[in-house]
Amino acid sequence: MSIPPPPSQPPAGGFGAPQDPPPGGFGAQVPPVPPAPPAPPQQPPAQPAAPQPPAAQPPADPRLPAYGYPQAGYGYPQQPGAPGQFSPPGAPGAPGMPVTVATPLAPAGPGGGGGGGDKRTQLMIVGAALLAIVLIVGGGIWYVSGDEGTTSTTATDGQGGKGDPKGKEPAAPGGTEKVPASTKSKTLINVPLPEPEEQVTVDGSWLTDSVYAKSDVGKIVGYNLVDGGKKWETALPAHVCGATKHITDDKSAVLFDEAMPSAEKKYPACTQVGVIDLNTGKLLWSATAKSPTGGDKPVTFSEVTISGQTVAAGGLGGGAAWNLADGKPLWTPKVDGQGCKDEGYAGGDALGVIRSCGSASEPTLYAQLLDPTTGAPKYSYKLSAGIPYAGIISTKPMVIAANVGNTAKNATNVSDLFVLDDAGQLKARIGLASGNFGPDCPANDVERCTGMVVGNGKVYLPSYEHQGTSAYGKTNELLSFDLETGKQTTDRADAGERYTLYPLRMDGSNVIVYKVPPYDKGGQIVSIDGKTMKETVLMENPAEKTSQRAETSFLVDHAEFRYHNGKLFLASKYARKPSSPGGDPRYLFVSFTAS
Repeated sequence: MSIPPPPSQPPAGGFGAPQDPPPGGFGAQVPPVPPAPPAPPQQPPAQPAAPQPPAAQPPADPRLPAYGYPQAGYGYPQQPGAPGQFSPPGAPGAPGMPVTVATPLAPAGPGGGGGGGDKRTQLMIVGAALLAIVLIVGGGIWYVSGDEGTTSTTATDGQGGKGDPKGKEPAAPGGTEKVPASTKSKTLINVPLPEPEEQVTVDGSWLTDSVYAKSDVGKIVGYNLVDGGKKWETALPAHVCGATKHITDDKSAVLFDEAMPSAEKKYPACTQVGVIDLNTGKLLWSATAKSPTGGDKPVTFSEVTISGQTVAAGGLGGGAAWNLADGKPLWTPKVDGQGCKDEGYAGGDALGVIRSCGSASEPTLYAQLLDPTTGAPKYSYKLSAGIPYAGIISTKPMVIAANVGNTAKNATNVSDLFVLDDAGQLKARIGLASGNFGPDCPANDVERCTGMVVGNGKVYLPSYEHQGTSAYGKTNELLSFDLETGKQTTDRADAGERYTLYPLRMDGSNVIVYKVPPYDKGGQIVSIDGKTMKETVLMENPAEKTSQRAETSFLVDHAEFRYHNGKLFLASKYARKPSSPGGDPRYLFVSFTAS
């Protein structure tokens, strides 16, 4: 099945990766055939037809669970759309505690996008009417749509550095990212996408002061940041099946399969955890974990993360943790009589876990903050009923995203954010079910929510796309909620006509944002002051057609975006030979440099 482009749109564009499935093998159903790639962003009717894009990919690894057809890429308008002793979860917070639920106003007319239900089983239809309401706040107009490196700190978006980046220009106020002497960028290096016969995961993308490292088919390659040449290449025992975005001491962690595919075992299980030195490419160690239910069968993982000096991996089969430096086992979670198990971990400044108890069809979920060294829970918060899965978007403070009762609209899969205090008590609950906002959280993955960043005591997220003042093309805004009160603030930064923005990470008190461009422009990286919402441009990419089409072939919520020190890398998560020849070139990654 394919999604036709909107009227008068050329049927070309990006080859965005399918909706993120857990990389580990656990006998799930075969995913349905993804739709054809979307059209380029914001193309006006007068544009001539472009070359036919690569055909939709056939179903791949049956280990991957079927979430339905992948939703349209966010930001692309007018297209379809802890040791062995582990205590049981503690008691939930006291009932009846006062909670502020801040829910945005509903639109004055019919909302765009999808309706109720699990939006991962529906196609998002963008291009349907979205009536924007205008909120007058302090005299301003608000458009709300239809509804580092060698230190021990963790760079939470796969990027790190040794203090301030080098450069002569001052940093944007509140951050360390310096404004280049010229914000006009040029291509650094574009690497073609490998084309294996069967789909292969190439998840993993890291950017430091001196190297960009990217998972490839059966290997990880490091590229220098001067001319993009290879700095090192490390062959792996098997294909990568997962990776963390976090970096500690220039090290990061990956998951890889138990072996390469063979005729006897076409889909090996994702059982190996490894740590790689990003400076040298050396695989420092690798390990497996035995099943908590007994036997010699290793645990199958779907996610891995890092918090400080602890590497933690988890999945539907269990979890385990190791010391980052030497791979020494630290702890494994206990499987108790209540059928409780760790679903997955989130790292960064602290280590969090979503723990599931009871039946798979009606689980009770707990969000716990763990001691990274022992795995012992520091607190345990019981989530509301009707939540089959949850994601963690921040561990310090702890902010959990969930789709309560399948009430999220517009395919965001996020209806509520739960903000916990240092004692694990609910501090605020933020309602996002109206569909006015554009974050996204995949099912079953704990640390893969996108479109939300936490800093300055707030959570920043984009509004849902809506029509601007131009005849074609859509736009949106960066908004925020106060984590103390749960109420929406007056913060607002406009993407600009025909641009849509997408927050990537925090830089001190600033928000690093990628702007998805219209058809005749290149994308931008901007730094937005988290207090004043003033924008500082850090990078402007070429509008030249070949460069622009390569850039916009990557969908912001289905690809890896890494920016640091005037370098931007956009990378794929999956690789496979197209089912038919022709179409635009396909890339493992493209990159830009400003100086």
